Amino acid sequence: MGSTLASSESNTGTSGLREWLRARAQPIFDTHSNSIGSDIAALAERLGSATVVGLGESTRFSRQTFGLRERVFRVLVEQYGFRTLAVQDSARSGERLDAYVRTGTGGPESALADAWRPTRTAEMAAALAWIREFNGEHPNDPVRILGVEPPRAESSDYDVVLDYVRQYAPDRLAAIESHLGPIRTAHQIDEHVQRHQGIHPGRPFIEDARDALVLFEKLPVTTESENALTHLRLIVDFHEKSVAGQGGFARDERPAAQRVIEWQRDTGAKIAYWDGIAHTAALPLGDGPAENSEFRGTGSYLREHFGARYVSVAIGFHHGDLGMAMAPEPLSDLVDATLGMVDLPAFYIDLHSDAPKSAQQWLHEPAKLRTISGIYDPAKDATAHTTVRSLVDAYDVLVHIRETSPVHWLPQASS
Repeated sequence: MGSTLASSESNTGTSGLREWLRARAQPIFDTHSNSIGSDIAALAERLGSATVVGLGESTRFSRQTFGLRERVFRVLVEQYGFRTLAVQDSARSGERLDAYVRTGTGGPESALADAWRPTRTAEMAAALAWIREFNGEHPNDPVRILGVEPPRAESSDYDVVLDYVRQYAPDRLAAIESHLGPIRTAHQIDEHVQRHQGIHPGRPFIEDARDALVLFEKLPVTTESENALTHLRLIVDFHEKSVAGQGGFARDERPAAQRVIEWQRDTGAKIAYWDGIAHTAALPLGDGPAENSEFRGTGSYLREHFGARYVSVAIGFHHGDLGMAMAPEPLSDLVDATLGMVDLPAFYIDLHSDAPKSAQQWLHEPAKLRTISGIYDPAKDATAHTTVRSLVDAYDVLVHIRETSPVHWLPQASS
């Protein structure tokens, strides 16, 4: 009898949650329209009073999640005065993107050539072109772009090192190049993704990077050697701090948050921050590199600093084509499955709207959200999630898109 009663209470709770979700869900009619549209007007108003808005995606491979994020960003720029786009990329890459949107020099594709690979898409190029067009019309009030990560090595750094060795120690060129040649491929396809795809040469890239440094430090010192050595140390640091080099995705994100905080303090700009939902979450996550450990994403530091002036939005999806894999319907214990009870192609829910008891439990208890990276395997779909201690404390707004299709890779990022 007790079991029957518990089951009845559970069914009642699920029914109450379903009805609340259906009542509160605000339809989104177009996930990548160039127009503002009445469907996201209330959402933009909800976000527009914030100082920093974290717009997090559950995957980098969906045209719809990116398109909706960009659409919201455009409204925030045009109607609510947001003037900075902060992206998960290095400061060096951010400077190039910023130079393009400010001056129009070159083109969006060339500005993205050495950007972080997940950003090298036709969708991102179109977003940059739109920002450039806006800045051309508002030369005294431009949108800026900020790379939140510290400066890191790029493919051109390898050329600086090898050109130096070719000129000053040609007899050592082959030895040093044998270490740098294989590992520079990580700037095209991340090392951990190479391992996932079965195309990795075998030896950890950090070992080759360190061996190249040892060989270089034995070369005669010249007036030009310190510059080349600086570039090589950047290469070593890049591989040490990569996902493969440190053995996982978790990293210290306090510097990234501090960069956003300092930029906002120095410029007074309202900022849209684009990243994955694990990084934009306003709470530390319960899925660090070791069991029961925490990962503190940038968003948790931003909430700590800005309080309610930092608003976090999680943009997720139910199922569909991601290009590199087909994502099945989410497992029943994921937030994405619960949101799937609402029969709409796309919608958003403000988690801080009034909720009945049946929904309050769901909002405040630990939650799992689908998260798909470059090493996603549909056969291991149960592991592809981000865990938060409290849904409503981690995110202020949830956006749900039922079906996804792939982003369009730029030629240099398609392999």
